[in-house]
Parts: sequence; structure tokens; C-alpha cells
Amino acid sequence: MLNVFSRKKFLPLLFLASIPLTAFVSAQEYVPPHKKPGPATDTIYFRSFHVDRAPQDLASGEMDLYYYNLKTAAARELASDPNIALYEAPASTLSLVLNPAPAPPNQLNPFSIPTVRYAMQFLVDRNFISNEIYQGLGHPMTTHVSPLDFDFLTIFDLVQEQNIQFEPDYARQLIDDAMETAGAEKINEIWHFAGQPIRIKFIIRTEDERREIGDLVRSQLNKIGFEVDARYQQFGPAIQTVYSSDPALLQWHIYTEGWGRSAPQRYDFANINGMTAPWLGNMPGWQEVGFWQYENAEIDAMGKKLFTGEFASLEERNKIYKDMTDLATSSSIRIWIANVMNNFAAEKQLNGVTLDLVSGPKALWTIREAFIPDQDTITIGNLWVWTDRTTWNPIGGFGDVYSSDIWAALHDPPITNHPATGIPMPLRAEYEVVTAGPSAKLDVPVDGMKWDVVTNKWRFIGDDIKATSKVTYDYSKYFQSKWHHDVPITMADVLYSIQQQFEIAFDQDKSRVEFALGVTSRPFLETFQGYRVIDDTKLEVYVDFWHFVDDQIASFANPSSLTTPWELLSIMDQIVFQDRKAAYSNTAAARFQVPWLSLAIRSDANLVKRSARESLREERFPEEIFTIGMQSYANLSDAKHRYQALLNWFDKYQMLVISNGPYMLTRYDPPAQFAELKAFRDESYPYKPGDWHHGTPEVISFSPMQDPFIPIGEETTLNIKMDGPGKLGLRYQIIDPSTGEILLASNASSQNNSDFRITLDNQFTSQLSPGTYQIFLAGFSDKIARLGERKLELEASLDAGEKQALNQQLAESTPTTSPNSTGGCAFASPKTQPAPIETTYLIGTISMVAFAMRRKRR
Repeated sequence: MLNVFSRKKFLPLLFLASIPLTAFVSAQEYVPPHKKPGPATDTIYFRSFHVDRAPQDLASGEMDLYYYNLKTAAARELASDPNIALYEAPASTLSLVLNPAPAPPNQLNPFSIPTVRYAMQFLVDRNFISNEIYQGLGHPMTTHVSPLDFDFLTIFDLVQEQNIQFEPDYARQLIDDAMETAGAEKINEIWHFAGQPIRIKFIIRTEDERREIGDLVRSQLNKIGFEVDARYQQFGPAIQTVYSSDPALLQWHIYTEGWGRSAPQRYDFANINGMTAPWLGNMPGWQEVGFWQYENAEIDAMGKKLFTGEFASLEERNKIYKDMTDLATSSSIRIWIANVMNNFAAEKQLNGVTLDLVSGPKALWTIREAFIPDQDTITIGNLWVWTDRTTWNPIGGFGDVYSSDIWAALHDPPITNHPATGIPMPLRAEYEVVTAGPSAKLDVPVDGMKWDVVTNKWRFIGDDIKATSKVTYDYSKYFQSKWHHDVPITMADVLYSIQQQFEIAFDQDKSRVEFALGVTSRPFLETFQGYRVIDDTKLEVYVDFWHFVDDQIASFANPSSLTTPWELLSIMDQIVFQDRKAAYSNTAAARFQVPWLSLAIRSDANLVKRSARESLREERFPEEIFTIGMQSYANLSDAKHRYQALLNWFDKYQMLVISNGPYMLTRYDPPAQFAELKAFRDESYPYKPGDWHHGTPEVISFSPMQDPFIPIGEETTLNIKMDGPGKLGLRYQIIDPSTGEILLASNASSQNNSDFRITLDNQFTSQLSPGTYQIFLAGFSDKIARLGERKLELEASLDAGEKQALNQQLAESTPTTSPNSTGGCAFASPKTQPAPIETTYLIGTISMVAFAMRRKRR
């Protein structure tokens, strides 16, 4: 690590007084409106409403729930409206992504220099952004981990040690030295290289507060001598410029990223990879063939260990996580800014709201249970319903929040994360886990099989094959029901999905077409050692993966997302790989100059329809995919029935978004920014209203602390009381604010589940000088995947007579989101409530990579 990455000066990163946490209990009893299969409401409309007009449109009854984060001033106004409920959640995060590609000869890209990138960490005023631009509703972030996330415990000490805050003079010093070393010079206070001024192309989003953030950063860059070409763009053009272009073309240098989060994760393995490790395809170069690639072999190696479970204990896992985070900060491809508390507004009479810890009412739970009494429709507003980067395909699409918000209501994932604990749980597939890990292996049965991309057949793996874990999945709740187009869901749908993943990753021709999809999924797929169909509903999966939580093993080994019927996947494969008329990913579409396949767009769906008609006419049937030994799981008659069902669906709806969830997409009108969802009421559908309801949050809070005073040379005990669900724990740091040094860090001793004690022995207190010290407290629970934090000041004195009851400074903790009488959450002032803002990149058939990347671009 460069020696400039450490220094003595310290200005404390702001933590607001109390950040309560939540676990889920029912704030009011939810009474389902009916007992019919499917969701609570018959019809859902999605419409576009500009964020500046959203409060008026809500008040006038134009919509019932707004999925986009209200601006802070608007949320404050709505807080006093008796007909509106506000729900708060840390649903989005903000970052700057820097382009590190080298410039052509006689040019210089400042961000190709690691020290310049690192200096940017000190050029962003996170406290101003969080407390002024977001008026107290932002939590400053210096890493990819929000201060609210459970894994902040893992890096709790590291964040303090890194000592990152707004220090423009220090940033200037680093940049001046690095630029001069690179051969640049300042002429009239402007950086020049080879006689020309260096101009930074800064892509700044305009739809929300990111415009103000961009202007703030632009001003700082101007002050240190850079000319800035500020390019103000909305979602579509910005995404196209940044994520679909070769970084070496230098069409951009900085971009104001925003990420929407979908579900909590107690033990993160995907977000850290997606936001820091090149191998997963979300760092500049995007793993697209022909593009310049940012590379970091050390981060990749650590990331793959986390992703594939190459650790033997929680402690080893945490060390990898911490070391990887430290390396990512040193590299500074992303400059993290804030986790913002989103305000989601709804009609007061809206029932059935579940507040996921991360995404609030936007998670998959609420839309399934939501209803308004005596009303059979609900209108959900968003900033957009469609953009020119919105793509509906389950392989390389759904990369934006606007399509994925709707998609969540259309399909049932086999496994999802619990909205409070962040631990994977069965949704529509049950599972049983057996593991020999971390140190031993299981025998894989000789009749286990794998897909062979050379022979295009399932082959039995034979003797002496070992695996770390076995997961048995029971798909009964799928197979007893149907796809939306009235075709039974069968084991054939699972088998096709598995072989499709292996084909894209390992077939040489297909991986050359969809290079980014293939290369990013290989490390995951290489852990699978075999599959075995047990009976009509069960599949065994053998995998080299271990975790100290069995549910994490089941989530990792999940062989298929089961979002799309096999015949639709097969025809899309025909169009992408044989006909070459479309592409699954945006980068492949750009490279081959074909459409980025979107099943909700009529022209693209027409391609599928024509291929389905040809398949029906020519009696195409990939029999080998469904044949294992002497057993066949589909036949030509079944295939023809499915092709005809696709054609019938297209004739009725003029699109081909077909899945298995509680709602069906029946209208999609991009020019009108409109979508219509109809309830799937088939009698075979296994769920009804009430099955998905989890309720509203319970909070963890700190009580006032007694006698926060340290008599120097004497043993001192600090007593802390917390309230909350589950088994509680407390970690603390004592900091010298003049140096930033961590003087003491440990876990508080538990007297019972609510009372904790920190004992400072006389040896420790004797080393203190008179003055003020800081103590950072992080409360945690086994029932919630978020931390509660508090920062206090402790006075150290030689004179015990000066002991003060400083606990008067500590008001009784109040919830960040406190349940109100309707089950909503009251709007709190910034003095009592800090806040977050924050997003999977691939969703669908490449199921684990998709499940892993839970953040969406917004």
C-alpha cells in the first residue's frame, strides 16, 4: 500500500446520535381481503410520475404508492398530510465511479493514477451531502458497506483506521505530487499535459440530488486545478455512456452512480464482489471482450474465496472481507458517498405493507399483499416505467430498478432473503442441506450427472467424485402449478435452465458471443460437481461450497431461478446464438449491432414469435436436454403444446413476458410510461393473501447511559442498556479525536440480554490525558441484519470531583422509523434520524450470479 494512504491528522466522520435497528413484528393485524389464490389486489398499474410532482399527484389520488425516493423537502410537507403514510428505508446508496483506463499518447487521464483516485476520497464532503443536501437523511459511507449493514461490524475498526473524511488540502497535496510525477504541470492554476489542459468529463445525473452532489464535486475539482466538462444526463444516456463503452475511449472520467437495494444480507459475499472485484463484471471494462479492463488480481482472489465459500470459519471469512475492503479503498475505483434513507409515500388506506430492512415497501412482499378496502386496483408510481436502457430478458436484462420493481411481482424465486434477518429462506422451493465442510467431503453418487457442452448431453459422472455439500430441493409448489400461459411447470424447466447456464459459460462459441455473461459465471458454476433427479419433484445438487449457515449453502447451490418456461429460453437461445438476431447483454448487443433482447417490446417479442412458429412447424425439440439415461422429462408433443401456448400469449398481449408469480404482465406501453399487471388466479397457484405478510419494524434502541465520565487512574464501568428483538450484542470503540487513534475496541460484556457493561481498568485510564474522548457503540442482534449505532463523548479528568452527569446529553433513543397508528412510519427530524440511500446486475437463468448482485442501477 502506498505510504501516502496513512497520516496523523484526524477529523471525525460524522455518526448521528442514534441509528435504531429493526426486526419485523406486526404493528397492526393484517386481515387479507379474500382467500382466492394469488395476490390481494386484482390489478396493479405502474405509471411514471416526476419526483417534483409526486406529492401533488399523491394528494390528488393519481397514485396509491410511490416507488421513487421523495425529495426531502417534499417528504416533510407530506408528513403532515393525514391522508398519506410515509415509509422509510435505506433503499439506495450513492457512489462516484472513476475511469482508471490509461490515456492515449500525449494525453493523461488523472484517474489512471492510483494516488489521484485515492485523493478523491478526501475531496468529497460526505457530511455536507448527508446533512445539507439530504437534510440529515444520509449516512456517510467510505466503503461499499453502509453503517446500517450487519457487515459494518466486520469492518467497524477498519473504517476508523482508514480515517477518511473531507480534507481538500490533503487531497490537493496528494494530487499535486502525483500529477507532477506523471509529467503534468500547472499553468495559470490549471493542470496541463503535453501543453494541453486536462479536462475531466463528468457524467452527472439530473433526476435527483445527484445533480447537486455532482456540482459540489465539480467545484472541488475546479479548485485543485482541473477543468471539468460537466455533462448532465438522465438515466438512459448516462448508463449507455458509462457501462456500454470501452473505458479506453475515455468518453467519461467520473459518473454519479446510484444503486437501489432489494434485500438485506446478513453475510455479504456478492455486494463486495460486485462493487470492488473486476471478475464479476461490474468494474470498468465490465468484462466485455475487446474492452480495456481494470484488473486487480489480489481483490479478485479474495472475492472468489468469499463468493465460493473458501473459508473454514466465521473468523476467517471476516478477515477476508476486511482485507478485501481495505484493498478496495486503496484502489479507489469507487468513491462511496452515502446511504440515503428513502421516503416512500402511500395512500393512508393502503393495507398489507411489509417493510423490508433494506428496500422498505419495494421488496417483493408488499406488492403481493397490498390492497385498499373496496378497491380492486392499485396505482404504483415511479420516476420511470421504461427507459431506453430498460430490458426485459431473464438472462442479461433487468439491470435497472424500473423493470426489476415490476418483475418482482411476476415471478416466485425458489429462495429469497428474509426481510429482517437477511438469511436465505424458502419461498417456493423447500430444501434440505447436508454438508461435510469445511474440511471433509461427501461422495457424489455414481448416477449423478453433469451437462457436457462438447457432446451436448447429460453424462453420468462415475466413481470417486467428491463434493463439500449436498442440497436437496423440493419443487412441489412449482410443479403442482402452471406458468402464466397455462403450461404446467415441470422438471424439464429446471433441466433446461441448468444446461443453459453451462452452455453460456463453457461452450466456446456461445461464450464468445456472450463473453461477459460467460466469464463472470464460470467461477460459480465450477463449484458444481453433480446433479441427481430423485423423483418427480426433487433434485439433489452436489457443490463445493461451505458456509457456517446452512441456508447460505442452499442459496448458493440453487440450480435454477425458475423464472421462465424452457421453450421460451430455448427459442431465445436460438435467436441469440444460432440466428444472431439479438443479444442477451447490452455489451454483446452493442458489439454485434443487434437488439438487446427485451420480451416486453413488441418488435423483439416478434422475433421470438416467428422463431416459435418455425419451431412448431419444423417440430424442433432439443430432446437431449431432457433425456438422462433412459428417462425423458419432456417429449415432442409437450414441446408443440408449449410453442402454441407462446403464440397464443403473443396474439393476446403482443409481448412474451411469461413467468409463474402472483401477477401477469398484460400491458406494457413504453411511450406512455405505463404497465398493467393482472392477478394470476389459477386454482393451482399455491399462495393466497396473508402468506407473504411480515409486517412492520420493531426497533432496537439505546437507553440513556449513566455517568459517561472517566476518572483518570481509576477503574471505570460504563453501563449501557439496549432494547430490541432476539439475542443482542454490543461492540465499542474508544477514540482519541485529536489523532483518530483507536485506544480500545472490544465487545461489551452482557449482564443479560439488555444490559451491557464496558469496564475500563486503571491501567487503561492512567494512560489518558485530561480531555474529551469519543465512544462509538454498535448494537446488533441475531434477528436483524442491520446495526444500531450511537456516538457519545466521554470526559476524562484528574479530578473525580468534576464528575458530571453527562448522560443528560443523551436523549432517550427513538426509532429511525417509528410505527404509527396505521402501520406506517412517522417522519422524524434530522436531529433524531440519520438516513441511508442505495442496488443485481444479472438476473434469471444465470441464477446465482443474479441472486448475488442484489443492487440495481437507478
